[in-house]
Amino acid sequence: MGLGDLVQKAVYLGIGFASYAGEKAGEKLTELRSQVQKLADEMVERGEMTADEARKFVDDMVNKAQQSAGEPSGARQPTEPRRIEIVTDDEEPGDSSVSQAEQMRRQVMELQEELRRLRNDNS
Repeated sequence: MGLGDLVQKAVYLGIGFASYAGEKAGEKLTELRSQVQKLADEMVERGEMTADEARKFVDDMVNKAQQSAGEPSGARQPTEPRRIEIVTDDEEPGDSSVSQAEQMRRQVMELQEELRRLRNDNS
């Protein structure tokens, strides 16, 4: 496998992961909107709020969910792209590749935790 193939597969993997995460986030947002809408409809039926208040309530809840989903949990956004070091079999990885690998592990763990939290919130 050549270097070009490796880079191409890495790019496709990243794009695929981003696409999958976007689809899942969209599904969760749709589920959330549906649940909040049901709650608002019930409150309108009981006379606890008006239809306009219910509409505003649903919009506010969905906006808050979108904002909180866009914020990483405890991590700050990098100001420049992350460097990727490609190491061949005959080279030893430098300290920078170890720290990058650790960063990627932390990001994956944070994403898994966020997904668990979203699943629990929707249950």
